[in-house]
Amino acid sequence: MSETDTVLIGKKPVMNYVLACLTLLQNGSKSITLKARGKAISKAVDTAQILVKRFATDVKIKNISIDTEQVKDSETGATSNVSSIYIELGK
Repeated sequence: MSETDTVLIGKKPVMNYVLACLTLLQNGSKSITLKARGKAISKAVDTAQILVKRFATDVKIKNISIDTEQVKDSETGATSNVSSIYIELGK
């Protein structure tokens, strides 16, 4: 596996993302980045907290960064601002 693996958070249940992170850690990944936009931000935070507090207690939150991305609507051409979060977890 690479040094930093990425898990994109979307519409699936939180435990699916926790399991994906645990699988990456079991396969030797040293660092995982959780990426989420919009409504999925709370799911990314939940995933990180469940990992750190319950399942992988040796994993720590290394860095958290937030951003606002401008997304252009393909139908209307209008742009809207979408919040995003990047949570870096590592051993």
